[in-house]
Amino acid sequence: MSGDLGLPPPFALATPAGDAGALPLPRVGERERAAVQTGIITTTLEKLINWGRYSSLWPALYGLACCAIEMMGTGAARYDMARFGCEVFRASPRQSDVMIVSGRVSQKMAPVLRQIYDQMPEPKWVISMGACASSGGMFNNYAIIQGVDKVVPVDVFLPGCPPRPEALLDAVVKLQQKIAAGHLTSWRG
Repeated sequence: MSGDLGLPPPFALATPAGDAGALPLPRVGERERAAVQTGIITTTLEKLINWGRYSSLWPALYGLACCAIEMMGTGAARYDMARFGCEVFRASPRQSDVMIVSGRVSQKMAPVLRQIYDQMPEPKWVISMGACASSGGMFNNYAIIQGVDKVVPVDVFLPGCPPRPEALLDAVVKLQQKIAAGHLTSWRG
């Protein structure tokens, strides 16, 4: 088993032939492997912080239409978002760091969506789930926002009507890859 989870190269994992049953270690040189096996790990603070961020995403509850049913199904035991550190759906925006907007956003709901987004602590990310949230879908009228990116900045767009739970898991993995590749822009004191 290669252990490759689709993560960028510094996070790709491999299990050597002689380590059957052992935890997979990062693909690095022999000195680094020996250091890890003795309990010493070296990395940068930026990589450590990004690892903590992408390993524990807490989504805010924001289901608006039929896509929300698929989002709830993704959190159930069959698809198990817990494998990706994304199982704790939070009802409070102050305890979440990723918003999954699932469904159509009406003109009346847009200010509420923005308020919830503004209440989330930094850093925060948004997944636009479904055709209605991404582009207005089949509702091309005055009452529906033609893309949630007109209200909040979106990191990952997820197409489909409604998208399958597997597609939402793929969007979470893509968001994790984006977070892992990110750089710390400022330090707050």
